Amino acid sequence: MSSTVTIGVASREEIKARFKRAMTSGRRAAPFIGFADERALWRTLTPLRWDILKAMTGAGPLALREIARRVGRDVRGVHTDVHALLAVGLIERDQSGFQFPYDAVHVDFTLKAA
Repeated sequence: MSSTVTIGVASREEIKARFKRAMTSGRRAAPFIGFADERALWRTLTPLRWDILKAMTGAGPLALREIARRVGRDVRGVHTDVHALLAVGLIERDQSGFQFPYDAVHVDFTLKAA
């Protein structure tokens, strides 16, 4: 079974509306991780953190050292980035290791004129 998470920009109202639709429809909502604005998204999802997500996509639980090996970086730097991704809910942690529980990522936001 393939699962895709959408990462995007959404206001609190939009996120509440998604939740309400899921609760009233009885259908499971598609996975969505929202950021308040595009600056917050890009501040969190730096190029090095994207590399981590790419290395973890579909890989199952991984130890921190294995993540560092896959992205070719030192463990200390990867530790900092992995914990930033944990803090926003992009990755999970259990006794097996760190996991990005999706097979694919879709990024979605609209840039509007000021």
